[in-house]
Amino acid sequence: MTQGHTITIEQGTQRVRAVHGGQVLAESDRPLILRETGSPVRYYFPPEDVRLDLLTPSDTHTSCPFKGTASYWSLPGAADLVWAYPEPKPGVAEIKDHLCFYDVEEVS
Repeated sequence: MTQGHTITIEQGTQRVRAVHGGQVLAESDRPLILRETGSPVRYYFPPEDVRLDLLTPSDTHTSCPFKGTASYWSLPGAADLVWAYPEPKPGVAEIKDHLCFYDVEEVS
C-alpha cells in the first residue's frame, strides 16, 4: 500500500443483501467487509450467495493499483452493476472470486 492508503478485510456476520429493481441479487450472512481509504465500505459476497443466473458477464475491466484487475457483470438495463477480482493482488487475496455490488443493505 502507498503512504496513507490502507485496505482492511474482515469476515462479516451481519446479514446483507444486494437488491436491484426490487429483485434480490445476493444475500449473505458471511460477506467479506472491505474498508479502503477514500472509498465507502464494500461487501464482497461469496459466489454461492449470489444469483449468478441473473447476471451477464460484461466486457468491462478496470484496474486498481491496490486490488488488481476487476471483471464486471450486468443486468438488463443496469450495466456493470457487479464486479469481482478473479486474480487479486496478494494483499487482498481473500476477495478472490467474491462479488461486490454498488448498493448493499443490512438486513435485521
